Amino acid sequence: MSSDRNYPLKVVPRLAASSLVHDRILTLCLIIALAAVIAPLLILLGLKHGTIETLRDRLVEDPVYREVRPAQIYELTPEWFEQVGNWPGVEFIVPSVLPLSSIVHVEHPHTGRLEMFDLISSGPGDPLLLENGAPAPEDGQCVLTHEAARVLGLEQGDILEARVTRSRGGRREMAASGLEVAGVLHPRAGSLPRIYAPLSFVLDIEAYKEGYGVPSRGWEGDTPEPYLSYDGVLLLIPDPMDPIERTGLIINTGFARINETENREVTAKTAVPLPEDWTAFSLSTPGSPATMSWIWALRQKLRGREHILLPYVSGVVLQDAAGREISPAGLSISRREALLLGVDDPPWGGFTGSASPAERLTRVLLPESEEFDLRLVFHGVLQLVIELEKAGTTELQRPLVPAELMGVLRTASQRGVKLESESGEFAMVRGGFRGFRLYTESIDHVPGVYRKLQEQDMEVMAQVETIQRIQVLDAGLTRLYSLLALLGISGGTAVLLSSLYAAVERLRRDLGVLRLVGLGRRHVFFLPMIQGLMIAAAGLMLGFACYYTLAAMINHTFASELAPGERFCSLPLSYKGGIVFLTTCLALAGSLVAAWRATRIDPAEVIRDN
Repeated sequence: MSSDRNYPLKVVPRLAASSLVHDRILTLCLIIALAAVIAPLLILLGLKHGTIETLRDRLVEDPVYREVRPAQIYELTPEWFEQVGNWPGVEFIVPSVLPLSSIVHVEHPHTGRLEMFDLISSGPGDPLLLENGAPAPEDGQCVLTHEAARVLGLEQGDILEARVTRSRGGRREMAASGLEVAGVLHPRAGSLPRIYAPLSFVLDIEAYKEGYGVPSRGWEGDTPEPYLSYDGVLLLIPDPMDPIERTGLIINTGFARINETENREVTAKTAVPLPEDWTAFSLSTPGSPATMSWIWALRQKLRGREHILLPYVSGVVLQDAAGREISPAGLSISRREALLLGVDDPPWGGFTGSASPAERLTRVLLPESEEFDLRLVFHGVLQLVIELEKAGTTELQRPLVPAELMGVLRTASQRGVKLESESGEFAMVRGGFRGFRLYTESIDHVPGVYRKLQEQDMEVMAQVETIQRIQVLDAGLTRLYSLLALLGISGGTAVLLSSLYAAVERLRRDLGVLRLVGLGRRHVFFLPMIQGLMIAAAGLMLGFACYYTLAAMINHTFASELAPGERFCSLPLSYKGGIVFLTTCLALAGSLVAAWRATRIDPAEVIRDN
C-alpha cells in the first residue's frame, strides 16, 4: 500500500526527463542559454580572483611587505615587546640595537680584505628568513643575504669570522667569533649585504662595543659600571670672562650652549650659594646629556684658571616607604673648593667622575630639621632601590648626596641600572631595547598594527599605501563583478522562468491528463521544478566546461608573466560550490511560478476541450 502511494513520486522525475528529451531542441537551447550566462560570470570571477590573489600572494609571500619598522630610536622595555607580540595579526617581533652597534667586519676568504656588514638580530620564527630559503640561525650560526654571500663567496655550511673593533683606554681592541652559514637568502629578501644572527650574539656585540666584557665568549672588557650623565655643568669663576673666552669653552667639548646664571639658579641646582664677586655659567646641550668626556674636555680648557665645576641634575625624585618624595641635591667638592664656596666640605670628598665604589655614593647629609626613611626607591627604566647611609647633617635646606650618585640616577632614567646584591656596586643591565623588527601574519594586518603603533606616538614605516591600493582594487573589482553577476543572473533566471512557464502552458492538456490518471497537485507541482533542476545542472556542466577551457587558454597565454604555481584565472573550491548552490537556488526560484501554474490546471477543462 505504501509502495502504491509513493509510486507517483517515482514517476514524476522520469516524466520530467522524458519531456525534456522529447523537446530536445528547446531543452538544448535552454541549456546553452544558461551556460552562456554562467560561463562569462565564471571567467570574470576567475580573472578577478586570480589577478588579485596573484598580487596578494606576491605581497604576502614577500615578508618585506608585511614588515613594520621604527623610523626613530626608542627605549622599549621587555614588557612592551611581550604586549605587542600578543596583538592580533603580529606574527614575529624581535628587538634590535642601535645602527652603529650592529656593524661587523668579515675577512674575505680569498682576498683577505675586510668587508663591512650590518648585523641584524633574528630569532625562531623569523618570516623573512623562513620564507626566503633559510632557517632561523641558532647560537654560533648566521644567515647571509644574497648580496653578502656574493661579496664573500660563501655558501651554506661555510664558516665566516665576524670581527668587531672598539677603542678603549686610548688603544684599539678587537674581538672575533666564528659563525657557521646556516643559509643564504633569496634575492627578494633584500639587496643590501647583511648578516642575520641570534639576538644574544647581537647584544654581545653591542656590549663589547660599549666597552664591556663578554665572559661567555672570552671577550675582555670593563665591568658594566654605569656611566654618569648630567643635565649640564655649572662653572663658577671669581673673575669675569669675555665673550670670546666663553665661546671657546663650547668648542670641541660637546657643549652647545653657555649662559650666565644667577645666584638663585645655582642654589636651586646645587643647594649651595654663589660666593660674592663670583660669576656662574651654565653649560649644556639641549636634548643631550652631558657626559664625563665633555666634563674632562671642559676641565682641560680651564687649566691654569681658578674655577669650580659643579655637574647638576634636575628633577630627580626619590620615594621612601611611606610614599614621601625627596629631591636631593648632588654636590661633590674638595675641601679647598668648599672653603671658596663658604660651605662645609662633604665627607665623600671631591668629584671623581666614577660610579664606584657604591659605598661612597650612597652617603647622605640631612638637614638638621629633617628625618626620613633612608631606604629609597628611584623609578627609572628599572626600579632602583637604594639604602642611603646618614653621614651627618648640613645647614643647607636640602639633603646632599654625591654628585656621582645624581649622575647614576639620571642614567638610570634612560638605561637599566641596578645595585648588585653580591658586589654591592651599581651595574648596567639591559632595561630595554632601541628598536625592533616586526612582521604581521598577512598584509591585511599591516594597516591595523601600523595605526596601533602610531597611537603610542611612535613613528613607524610600512608598505601601507601599496597594500591599500591592492585592497581598493579588490573592492572595486568586487563591486563591478557584483553588478555584472546581478545582471547576468537576472537574465538567466528570467529565461528559465519564462521557458518553464511557456512549457507548462504548452503542456496544459498533457498535465490535465496526468491529473486524470491519478497524479495529485503536489506531484504536478514538482514536475517543473525537477525540470528546472535538470536544466540548471546541464547548464552548470556546460558552463564549467567552457570556463575550464578558456581559463587554461588564458593562463597559457600569460604563462611568461607568472611565477610557478600562479594562475591569472582561477577559482577556489569554495567559490565553485557557492556558484553551484546559487544557481540551484535560482533554478528552483525560477520554476516556482511554472510549478504554481501547473497546479492551477483543472482536469475538467481538459475533458471539455476534448
